[in-house]
Order: sequence, then structure tokens, then C-alpha cells
Amino acid sequence: MAAPLDRPRVWPGLPYPLGAHWDGRGVNFALFSLHAEKVELCLFDDSGQRETARVALPEYTDEVWHGYLPDLRPGQLYGYRVYGPYAPERGHRFNHHKLLIDPYARLLHGAVRWHDALYGYRFGDARADLSFDGRDSARYVPKGVVVDTAAEPPEWHRPCTPWRRSVVYEMHAGGYTRRHPQVPAALRGSFRGLAEPALIAYLRDLGVTAVELLPVHAHLDERRLVDSGLVNYWGYNSIGFFAPDNRFLTHPDTGEFRLLARALHSAGIELLLDVVYNHTGEGSELGPTLSFRGIDNASYYHLNPATPRHTLDFTGCGNSLNLTQPRVLQLVLDSLRYWVQQMGVDGFRFDLATTLARDGPDTAFDPGSGFFDAVRQDPVLSTVKLIAEPWDLGPGGYRLGGFPPGWGEWNDSYRDTVRSFWRGDVGQVAALASRLTGSSDIFPHRGRRPTASLNFITAHDGFTLRDLVSYNHKHNAANGEDNRDGTDNNLSWNGGVEGPSDDPAIEALRQQQMRNLLATLLLSQGTPMLLAGDEFGHTQGGNNNAYCQDNAISWPDWARLQRGDGAVLHRYLCCLLELRERHGVFRRDRFFSGQSITASGHKDILWLNADGSEKRATDWQGEQHLLAFVLDGDAGVQHLGPQGESRRDNSYLVILHAGTQEVQFRAPPAAVAVAWQRVFDTCVPDGRGDGLTLPAGVTCSLPPRCVQVFERLDVAP
Repeated sequence: MAAPLDRPRVWPGLPYPLGAHWDGRGVNFALFSLHAEKVELCLFDDSGQRETARVALPEYTDEVWHGYLPDLRPGQLYGYRVYGPYAPERGHRFNHHKLLIDPYARLLHGAVRWHDALYGYRFGDARADLSFDGRDSARYVPKGVVVDTAAEPPEWHRPCTPWRRSVVYEMHAGGYTRRHPQVPAALRGSFRGLAEPALIAYLRDLGVTAVELLPVHAHLDERRLVDSGLVNYWGYNSIGFFAPDNRFLTHPDTGEFRLLARALHSAGIELLLDVVYNHTGEGSELGPTLSFRGIDNASYYHLNPATPRHTLDFTGCGNSLNLTQPRVLQLVLDSLRYWVQQMGVDGFRFDLATTLARDGPDTAFDPGSGFFDAVRQDPVLSTVKLIAEPWDLGPGGYRLGGFPPGWGEWNDSYRDTVRSFWRGDVGQVAALASRLTGSSDIFPHRGRRPTASLNFITAHDGFTLRDLVSYNHKHNAANGEDNRDGTDNNLSWNGGVEGPSDDPAIEALRQQQMRNLLATLLLSQGTPMLLAGDEFGHTQGGNNNAYCQDNAISWPDWARLQRGDGAVLHRYLCCLLELRERHGVFRRDRFFSGQSITASGHKDILWLNADGSEKRATDWQGEQHLLAFVLDGDAGVQHLGPQGESRRDNSYLVILHAGTQEVQFRAPPAAVAVAWQRVFDTCVPDGRGDGLTLPAGVTCSLPPRCVQVFERLDVAP
């Protein structure tokens, strides 16, 4: 006979798996805390407002507190109270008056409601965090929800797209559908809305192979934002690494995310998540006590060894998660595996990834850190796409090119070089040559390939493509920080007028520049990433840091897709993506040697001057604005496909001209090719070339600011 739920039976249970697990008969609870003296499990009614029972977890095994409650069922709401010393000067911040979120909770009920009772100390006290607050915080804290974990992991039919064929499309899971006319109003802003057939078909037809969602883990809106009527829209402020944020759910059901994963997979599109394991939403030592801080502050966070009262902040967010602690590392790995195995995720982009590999007593970045070693040998995680944001704000934090084999890296050097070149800056040609060829000066070691370079020109953080060609300066007043937030190093150019312009010449120039930037991105070796909405010219009005704008500033305006310029730009990008997919010479998985590697005697890449001659070392100097090269398709004979097939392709002449004046360009001599045919041209709105034939040694005129691609002809016209 079951016991009353206000006095539930409690059995010893097991110290694994961590979290709350329903086994078909009851629920096992297990919580890691190295320094706690006692842990209480608190049960709540369906509203989450009334505590119905409080029981001490009876066992402590291998640093894990645990107990089994045979009378509980899925749907039960719960939280923890953890007892121990409140000694900030020693790094301990236990306060049993504070209800704590289970780090392993698969689903949360409710949201944080800001109140002074959320702090472990008396907020505003002269002694700050050395004071102690005895108020109960339960009414202000989300509750964990016991979910049915007894079923076998789902079977997933993953696209498993090779890196060399991948095109990543970064988007916000909620904002993407907020203004979409074909998504039912009740589903807009949710995973279900994103899974609507019209959206899936759009992504498939566009030609992208992977969707990368900004953070979807449960996250916290900072108090200062809430007080200003804003929210943390981007979501880089996690308070749980298993639970999806309720903002993306129409019902409290993790199956809605799985529905999205299956819909994308059915269209051959991979699902990647932007994840934030470098810090939590609890902030610095002056932040609230919501979960990790109250469970075991000294274990979960990097603390200053000289003054353990203070956190070490490598992230700019007040704290840094300490993955040198084995149980904290386990939390991250368990979370990653959960999202792959249970939720259908195909890969991850790790925010401020340098922090995850800060190891040893000096907390320096270590490419052989426990985190990297653990991921590399993991039979699940080693098979998915892993992408690093290769920097943080700590000492020696910028580590582009320093991540281990198997990882891709956001290449901000690519972004900055391409922006500078098309802005018209001098001295960029040599650097651009390296960026276009997979950044061979950064990544060619330990068997890494050009695809390790995640090339991007725009991302969520910064100007959109439209704003990049429309604004010289950021316009972030709506963020409420007097335009101080966001970078000033935009490397943008407005074409002569700041912001919107009704001058046809300026608008034509901006359209041309957007086409040039997109062409550069998709004709480069490496893995390209597009920002959602750029394909039809979405603008944020010059806001380059719209992290707190859950409104029309951030939401793509789908009406632009139906208007002239937006529709044309969309068709142009589809054409460009089709060209890249059709020709493997634009997406090699080996670096160029600059040498002849086939019987033809042609170099795999040949750099050209404007007069058609091969560049010498001295030709890279000076104030140049033109970069031209031939990609030899015959070199693909050495790059075998999965079944040993040759990847031989045609050869292409690519010319990028960022100058403001027309320039004469002579086709290379007949020893390279007898003739060339123009197949792509950014001077044309849809990008399709006019078929102009250019015989060897013949000169043609290149208009200002253009990209043109010529295909090799084997016979003279």
C-alpha cells in the first residue's frame, strides 16, 4: 500500500544515475555534493507553490547523496535544500533556506521570479555576501519535473553530412518563426513552430545542411534586464544543462524538441546546438543562489585560490564552471550525451570554449585537458560535430587554431579579413588568400583539414549582412546601455550614408556588396556558416548586440522575402549554394600545396596577377584590391570518395576585385587553359554568368567591386 505523499516512503536507492530517474516503479534521486552535510528533497504540488513533503536523502556514497521514493511518479515537482557551512571566505555558500534546482533536471516548471530572497546573503547589506539571508526562496525558483526516463533511447535516422559538404545556418529557435506567415500563431516562437512543414521545406530548398540553434537550455533573464523590461533573448545564461527552456515549448513536453529533430532529419538537415558550459546564470559571488552555488560552490566553480570568496571570471559573466572537478566534467558529458542520444542532436558549438579546457593550478588553456580527452574517447560524442568558439576573456584566452583534432573552430580572422577586403582596406590580399584556402596558416597540423575552419562573415553577435553594408557605427540605444555595449570594431562600410537610404545608387552598391560577401564565403575552402535572415536582407537597424531584444529588432521579417530586393538576394544565394554543392573544387577536404600533383602539370592552385602571369613572392606587396586564382579540378583525382571514386572536377578561375575603379584582367596563358567561360558574376542580381568566353591571353574589363567565376573550356571557342 502506497504511503501518503506528504509522508512518502524513502529507500536507500543508488548513487547513479545522477538526477531524478523513474524506473517504472518509483523514482531514484541522486545529487553530487562533496562538501554538503545533509541534503533534503522537497516535493511540491502541481502548481509548484506549495511544498507537500520534505525528506532527507538517506545515503551518501562516493560524494553522492541519494534515495529512492517508490510512491512517486513522472510529473512530480521537486527541488533540493542542501546543508553545510556558510563560509564565503573558504568558498562555501550553503544555505538550506534556498530551494535549489537539480542540475540534472530534464524539465523545469515555472521560471525565476526575481526577489531578494534568491540571494544567499542579505541583498544590500553592508557586509555584502559575508552576511546571511534566512528567507525561504522556494516560491521564486523553478521546480524540477520528474520525467519518464524508463523508455529506451529513440532511434534516430541522422543525415551524417560530411564536413566537406556542410553549410551551417545559425538561427534563434524562437525568433525565427515569430513573424512567419505560414506558422500558426499558437506555434510561433516554439520548437513545434520551427518543425512546421513550410519551414523545413524552406531550409531544404535554400540548400543548407545543418541548423545551429542559439542556446535552448533553460536560462535566466538577468535582474537588471527584467527591471528594464528586457530579457536575455540569446540565452547565454544557463541554469540547467538538460532542460529545454520553457519559452520554446507549447506544452511541458520534451517530445516537442524531438519532433523538431525528426523533422529536420527527414529533410536531410542536421541539428546543432550552441551550448554554454563555460559559466552559469548565477553570476559572481554577489549573484543569486539558484542551484550550483548552493549545492557545492567550491566544487562547481573556479575560485580564486588566494581568496576563495571570489570566483575566477574567464567569461565576463561573473563565474567559470570548473571542469577540472570530475563530477562537474561528468555533468557536462552526461548533458552532451543526453542531447545526442535522447534528443536527436547531431553536434554542438561550444560558447567560450577555451574556458572548458582551463586545467591545472594555473588554470591555463590546455589542449590536452581532461575535457578534450574525455570527449575524444567517448563513443558517442567523438562521432558528432564539435565546434569551438576558440576564445574566452581570461589570460591567454584567444586560441584560434589551438584546439585538438576532431574540432572545428569559429574563425574570426576569416570574418575580419573578408570584411576589411570588401570595405576597401589596403594590405589585405595576402591574408585573404590564406583565409580563402581554409586558413592553411592556422589549421594544418595533426591531420586537421580545411573544414576545421568555420568561416563566417556575420553571426548572431554583431551586424547582420544588411547592416554590415549600411552602417559604419553601432546603434544600440534600445539595449539601455547608452550605446556602450557591443563592439566598435565592425569593419563595416555604409556606402556613403548611415542607415536606410532612398538613393538608388547607394542601394545598388549595398546589394552588390552583400552579393560579394556571400560569394566570398561560399567560394572559400572550409565550412561556411550563414546567419538566418541574411539571405533576404534582414536588418536590426544597426544594433550589433541585440542579445536582449526579443522583438522585431531581432525577429526576421519574412515580408522582405516577398519584396524585390529580398527575393532577388534569396534566389542569388540559392544559386550560389547550388554552385558550391555541384563542384567539389570549392569544398576540398585537403589543403592546397601550390605544387603540381597531377600529370597535367598544373598546380592545384595558381595565384595570378591582373596581367595573367603567376604571382611571385614580391607580387603580394603593395596597395592591391584584386585577388585572382585558378582552382585545378584535376587535383581532385587524388581525393577519393567513400567508395574510392575520383573527385576530379572542372577547373575554375576566380576573381575578386574590391577596387573602386574598373580594371583590365588578362586570362592566363594557354598552358593553363585554352579558354574560360563566365558562369558566375556578382554584378548580376541572381549571380548567373552571361556565358562570356575569354580565350587564353585575352583581356576583359572587370567592373568595380565584383566577384566573377570562369569555368575552364578544353577547346577554343
